[in-house]
Amino acid sequence: MRVSVPGLPQAILSAASSTKKISPSEATLRLAEFLGKGSVTVLTGAGVSVDSGIRAYRGNDGRYMNPNYKPIFYHELVDESLKGHSFRQRYWLRSYLGYPPVRDAQPNTTHFAIAALLHTSAISHLITQNVDGLHHKALTQKAGIYWDHERLQETILELHGTLHKRSQGWQRVHCKRGHSVNRETFQEWLSSANPQLKQFADEMERNSQQPRTNPDGDIAVEGLGISYSDYIVPDCPSCALERHKNNIHKPEVIFFGESIPQQIKDRSLLKHALELKKPVMMLNAGPTRADGIQGVVKIDMTSGTIIRDVVRAVLEWRPPGVFRGSTATDNPIVADMLQSGVFKPPPMEHE
Repeated sequence: MRVSVPGLPQAILSAASSTKKISPSEATLRLAEFLGKGSVTVLTGAGVSVDSGIRAYRGNDGRYMNPNYKPIFYHELVDESLKGHSFRQRYWLRSYLGYPPVRDAQPNTTHFAIAALLHTSAISHLITQNVDGLHHKALTQKAGIYWDHERLQETILELHGTLHKRSQGWQRVHCKRGHSVNRETFQEWLSSANPQLKQFADEMERNSQQPRTNPDGDIAVEGLGISYSDYIVPDCPSCALERHKNNIHKPEVIFFGESIPQQIKDRSLLKHALELKKPVMMLNAGPTRADGIQGVVKIDMTSGTIIRDVVRAVLEWRPPGVFRGSTATDNPIVADMLQSGVFKPPPMEHE
């Protein structure tokens, strides 16, 4: 089986330099007008979590920031051969070190601004490609009594799965034979099976060393002196009780080459919106595969540059001739959201 990681066509990369730039004030006005019409669904990707310390796959030039990065494909993870075992050693070693920074990451200004739009029903739904759960955290940290598990599930669609803690408990790790365990317990299994790596991870934490974390919760270990071949992926204890030896485990994320469940596809609206000729506006720094698609209006800018001003403009808008009364931004929860958010972007590649 041959599966490749899709890159951007050269034509899109070459055309990026000719994209018309606009000022932040004009971008704010255009995006606020778009959102202010109502009945809007927002789609977010890895770029919104960069200010929370989680790297995106691509830089502002549209190219992969780590050209040597090779993700594990689904068929490699579940391969029962010795080669498949080596792939699992690589995945779970990197995930063991990369999971805690993603788990502990905090929402940034964009997450809280979008949370304000959701909380006030200025936008109806959110679809995210991210697995970090930061959109959920933004809502539950500031308005948790209004956002139970059911409402979050109805409002936010995680297109590629999740690595975060839900209100009903930690996300699960599933073995190939159907048993499951929560991710925190599985992390403890990995620690027990690999005490030297546990010591290494604890030392990194004591020294405040931040590994290079990818959006899917793994890290680059090249240059750290760590060997994949020594890493132990624990067997499933439930399988062992049934006299089966099985160390094929998978978290609740969609891997490269894995099909997105149909019930998730059915709720993904972007393709349907274009087919129905619905208006689509994209806010993104750098080129994307959607550049040039008819019906997609693009603003080339990072979300953190303007998003708070956009949300205030949407929530404070009044028709001409209508005096300003109280607005959604006067709500203390919304006001708190629009003043919250970390700013911890990862260092540039050369730093």
